[in-house]
Amino acid sequence: MSEREPVAPRRVSTDVLKHALTDHPAPERLVVARGLFSGPSPRVTEDMYARIVRGRVVRERNALRLDDGARVRTDTYFGRFPASYFQRWTTATQVQLKLAFDAAGPARLLLQGCDARGVDRTIASTEVDGAGTAVMSAQLNEFLDGGSLWMDCTASGGALTITDLEWTVSAPETIRSAAIGICTFNRADECAQTVAAIAGDKGLLAGIDAIYVVDQGSDPVGSRPLFADVAAQLGDKLVYLRQPNLGGAGGFTRSLYEVSSITDHANVILMDDDILCEPETVLRLNAFANVTPRPTLVGAQMLYLKNPRYLLVGAETLDLVKLRGGRWAVNALHDEDMVKHRQNKRVDATYNAWWSCLIPAEVIAALNLPIPLFFQWDDIEYGLRASLAGYPTVTLPNAGVWHADFHWKDRDDFTRYFSVRNALITSALHSDMNPAATAKSLAREIVEDLASMQYGLAHTVIRGIEDFLEGPSILEDGGAAAVARIRAERAEYPETVMHPAAKTTELTGTVPPIRPHGYLPRKDRMSLVRAKRFICQWLGQTIPGPVAIPTADAIWWHVALFDYAVVTDASQAGIRIRRRDKRTLRELTKRGRKALRRLRTEAKTVQVKYRTAFPELVSRQNWARLFDSD
Repeated sequence: MSEREPVAPRRVSTDVLKHALTDHPAPERLVVARGLFSGPSPRVTEDMYARIVRGRVVRERNALRLDDGARVRTDTYFGRFPASYFQRWTTATQVQLKLAFDAAGPARLLLQGCDARGVDRTIASTEVDGAGTAVMSAQLNEFLDGGSLWMDCTASGGALTITDLEWTVSAPETIRSAAIGICTFNRADECAQTVAAIAGDKGLLAGIDAIYVVDQGSDPVGSRPLFADVAAQLGDKLVYLRQPNLGGAGGFTRSLYEVSSITDHANVILMDDDILCEPETVLRLNAFANVTPRPTLVGAQMLYLKNPRYLLVGAETLDLVKLRGGRWAVNALHDEDMVKHRQNKRVDATYNAWWSCLIPAEVIAALNLPIPLFFQWDDIEYGLRASLAGYPTVTLPNAGVWHADFHWKDRDDFTRYFSVRNALITSALHSDMNPAATAKSLAREIVEDLASMQYGLAHTVIRGIEDFLEGPSILEDGGAAAVARIRAERAEYPETVMHPAAKTTELTGTVPPIRPHGYLPRKDRMSLVRAKRFICQWLGQTIPGPVAIPTADAIWWHVALFDYAVVTDASQAGIRIRRRDKRTLRELTKRGRKALRRLRTEAKTVQVKYRTAFPELVSRQNWARLFDSD
């Protein structure tokens, strides 16, 4: 790699961007998916792209090479065409499968599909020999509740090579301009790799007019040689911006702000900096959005970075009473091995997280910008706001990116503050609110935290409630003060600190025995168990420790049995030491009761304040002020 100078923040002239961010002439047919047969990284199994039924097959990124007698199907996560989603959400009425072949003898090509029940059928077939191009078509009129399409090929009389596989539909009158927006904070290497992956796919890059990288960190991505090389390749397509740390909300909003200041007819594709990027996913999101009859948010699914075969969830919804995001939509797969399972039923999302999500500029013009929530729930709120305004979200089942596994992140973290506070704000803005029911749900959580000696986590939840009740003024600086304060406050609680496992004996004076949990309490007795565990902690009627508890066993009702527990951090990087502290328990119980009482009595009044302030919070003027606040 050549050595280059660090990349300084670079703005591209408005005239250049206006010229780039304009509609483009449409081809006769629009490529909505390309046939790929291996992933962007060796860590991703090729079975996510093409499945070998029999024989010897070499799967390359853009080619299949079959020996005589071999058979391959693209009935896989990335190999399927989501027919149901195109029938339900787009203007496409027919799809064509087109590919190039080079056969040393007779070969058979099949266009196959399935329905919502997962029953397979052959839709079209052709016999080929020699070299040429094959085209097969399917009408998109039998897939409304579910179903997909794929290619099946057999080398029956000699070697067979398949290349240039494309799924195409009738193109719209023009092709919308498209920009990518990447937000980064001190993940310089990962961000550089993500941008490099996009720049390295020339087919994708031809349909992308601008790439915004919004850097909010103290370790700038512009300092990385890889980023400098990519910047030189991208030229005026790259806009590199530095700004104060406004969290994910501020980083992503900056791209929305910049693009919407130039045009109200473009696709803005937001992406996390630390994903393993599948460039094909970006192409699929952008193509799909070009054939929807009205502006539609189009999102990618999240696959686990540590376990690349596994899907987080097929589509997401939420519960504003219990303040729960990331709920599984009806019929959605969850935590499934996508080599073994396929998504047959169509699943409708309420929102899509911004690990990769396309937002049309028309939606920005209609709804204005996100709320300055710093992070957590900014994507949920915006997707819900769009849905309530008649702009749907579609989570495409053959479009995914690999993101850090959530279950490897310990829940006892400062981010819980933002999750609670911002969920309450979202509920205030977009629901009638049920303060009594919400307070009951939060009370249950706080009791469980206290019973399991997670005092810092209980404080974090309580602070989120208290700050919500302060009203919209808490959002005035975009979140910088809040994150600094909650980090400092949490540091006062010893169990929030992770220690190396090698120091266990030094810290405890012994070698704690492992204590896995027993039988799961019955659901109909959980309230009684919760009350009993809390009372036992309050009275000190607990089992003396220390004991060691693995992450999988660190459920509140089990940890609450002890007065001293060494718990493995969910990251597996170390341990947390929890010890019963009656004084802290008493103080947090008193604070929690007060905060919940205030929530029940004051929530409706505070709700009016948030709704009154909302137009200003999401305005361009407010965000311009925050961007220039450094």
